Amino acid sequence: TEGPEQEVIFRQKYMPGFMGISDYTWMNKLEISIAGQVFSHKLFHYKLVFSGWTYAQLVFGGESFESLSTGLQNAFWRSGGVPQTHRTDSLSAAFNNHYEQETLTERYQKLCAHYSVVATRNNKGVAHENGAIEVAHSHLKRKVDQQLRIRGSRDFTTITEYQSFLDVIVAKINRQCKTRFDEERKHLNDLPKRRTNDFCEQYVKVTSSSTISVKRVTYTVPSRLMSHRLLVHIYDTRLDLFLGHEKTLSLPRVYAQGHLRSRAVDYKHVIHSLAKKPNAFKYSQLREDLIPEGDFSLLWQQLTAEHVSDKDCRYMVELLLLAHNYNCEHALGRYVLKNHEQGKCMSIDMCRKLFAPSTLVIPNIVSHQHQISDYDILLGGLHG
Repeated sequence: TEGPEQEVIFRQKYMPGFMGISDYTWMNKLEISIAGQVFSHKLFHYKLVFSGWTYAQLVFGGESFESLSTGLQNAFWRSGGVPQTHRTDSLSAAFNNHYEQETLTERYQKLCAHYSVVATRNNKGVAHENGAIEVAHSHLKRKVDQQLRIRGSRDFTTITEYQSFLDVIVAKINRQCKTRFDEERKHLNDLPKRRTNDFCEQYVKVTSSSTISVKRVTYTVPSRLMSHRLLVHIYDTRLDLFLGHEKTLSLPRVYAQGHLRSRAVDYKHVIHSLAKKPNAFKYSQLREDLIPEGDFSLLWQQLTAEHVSDKDCRYMVELLLLAHNYNCEHALGRYVLKNHEQGKCMSIDMCRKLFAPSTLVIPNIVSHQHQISDYDILLGGLHG
């Protein structure tokens, strides 16, 4: 009964439309996979405190400004309005933790100003202030786990299918709080006329290897862009590349892990150049990345089980050229791998005959010009 005074937690009463909260949460314990591959990811999770209305969105990379901006704006527009305040944890994307005063970053300030929402944050080191969103995290994860058990599988064909699965669960949660949300929605501030930017920009120079470097990731681009200076709009899930004012290409965004660099290589961007000098494939720094995953990768492993020969390199380059020219990557890879596993080596000529589109033979149609007098027959006789 004796001792120092303890800190007392005073439960807060929230008014409708006053506060929205958001945070990121890891989903890895649920062991989700996409097309058989383990899918390491987080969710951006937003909640209106008064009603409990929820929004959740997949995040492939880290807690970046792009994912925060995309997720928060999607939540505002999905809910149909903006709360007076938005509270978040000490997210590096939103707050500049390198300064003692921990001021908002310039981009986050502009985002909040665009929506006329007051940005607040939890006090550093006070865990219970983030309790509302942590409870919401646990509740959502339990719901997801339950539905996965009912579904009978934690594997999804595509990321889009998985996001749709999550959307159904979130919609069910929101139906349960519909009455309170209908009340809260009346108190939300109006949305602006348009969204604001949810990307950052970077200028890059395309190298002589037909690559660019963005956020510690090396991407290949079509060789026609070599030596050009491009403007890159960096979104959470994609890169949009502009040459001047013209959008010339979109690429899926890849995230580097930790402090390491990563690569996003598409053989289609460089295969025509590589086909002119196939021996360059043997010692290329991008060799393993140039080979598509799946059947082509397995075929390459089998071809080079003992050593990498010039013949194997030329064969693989010619196969990739066929795959690109005739848009038959999946079918060609499956066919060649299956035959190779049966001890049959399919020649390039044979593959070309099987997968190249048939040449259309246009018949030579001979027509005869009729006489002018033939029209008299149609009119029922001669007319002078």
